[in-house]
Amino acid sequence: MILHIDMDAFFAAIEQRDNPSLKGKPVIVAGKSKRSVVSTASYEARKFGIHSAMPVFQAREKCKHLIIVPGHMSKYQDNSKRIMDIFSTFSPVVEQVSIDEAYIDSKGCERLFGTPQKMAEQIKKKILGSLSLTCSIGIAPLKFLAKIASDMQKPDGLTIIERSKIDTFICQLPIGKVPGVGKQAMQQMTLLKVSTLGDIKKYPSWILNKKFGKMGPRLLQLANGIDNSSIQTHSKKKSISSETTLSKDISDFETVNRILLDRSQNVGRQLRKKNLVCRTVSIKLKFSDFSQITRSHTLNAGICASTAIFNAAVKLYKKIKLKKKIRLLGIGVSSLKDKDAPFQMQLMQTDQKKQKQWESVDSAIDSIDEKYGTHSVSKASLTKEKL
Repeated sequence: MILHIDMDAFFAAIEQRDNPSLKGKPVIVAGKSKRSVVSTASYEARKFGIHSAMPVFQAREKCKHLIIVPGHMSKYQDNSKRIMDIFSTFSPVVEQVSIDEAYIDSKGCERLFGTPQKMAEQIKKKILGSLSLTCSIGIAPLKFLAKIASDMQKPDGLTIIERSKIDTFICQLPIGKVPGVGKQAMQQMTLLKVSTLGDIKKYPSWILNKKFGKMGPRLLQLANGIDNSSIQTHSKKKSISSETTLSKDISDFETVNRILLDRSQNVGRQLRKKNLVCRTVSIKLKFSDFSQITRSHTLNAGICASTAIFNAAVKLYKKIKLKKKIRLLGIGVSSLKDKDAPFQMQLMQTDQKKQKQWESVDSAIDSIDEKYGTHSVSKASLTKEKL
């Protein structure tokens, strides 16, 4: 049996714990900017229809007495580490999937902690006693079902899906609850008259492939109670990104250029710190009407120099025909690999020389930032306006 542990309203719960005057009140954790979005909402705030990623101004409209608390990431990271340390005392097989959730394999732990249910109860008790925080736990033989189960009785819930009841559960499970089924997929589900995961079995694999691409075969497997995904205890990071919500909508290239440069430096710094290179660079734009697009390009060889990332991002941006003003701009990199690992294709000699020069400058800047703080040294174009 696999346990999926999900902390309840993690950021907001920590703020309420550390400031008792916030307990029982609608609280959100968000940035100070008027353009910020909700990072986490307390359960009192969720009663008003407020949820993560909602613009703060919309949250204010839904709840006039809403309390907005600025985030304290270092505090959340410290609590997260303590929680993961607790998990490791119950099982050596733990997969952390985000700052506030993880999977635990209970196999072989029965002699120490009893049944998976008793193990879950002890985990909940230890987290509450050590950190004064609650969590919700789902238990199931399959990884995806454990995740779904953890969300069924929030907050402070414990839900078990027994092996003998998997088929019945799948037949009744709303398709929108399946991880990976988003808004676009739901449109197709409506057309196909698929309302539960069990309904997927009505269609042959070729139709599912045509409608949902690579997700089609996986949906069919899940509908048949098959999930071969295992708990990964040492999973490598698949992507790195950095984005910013702007204080006002923009469309001029000079400002866009400056933001792309700043985000490129941020992403490049993270790559170099982990001794990684990337082959794929992507940009994300969210517009004034909240619609968004992403564009990406895969290079012939791995890069980690901020200038190289910036150049690739600018090329992507210039191909976009801008019709609306931009409210959010971000850069991401993927196809990550250790810096010393060879790629099949290499840069031309002249490009390699430029890459080395850029990396040399970046390394010097990284060393200064490490000693004196981020942005101790900045490119001249970034000093015109604080981003």
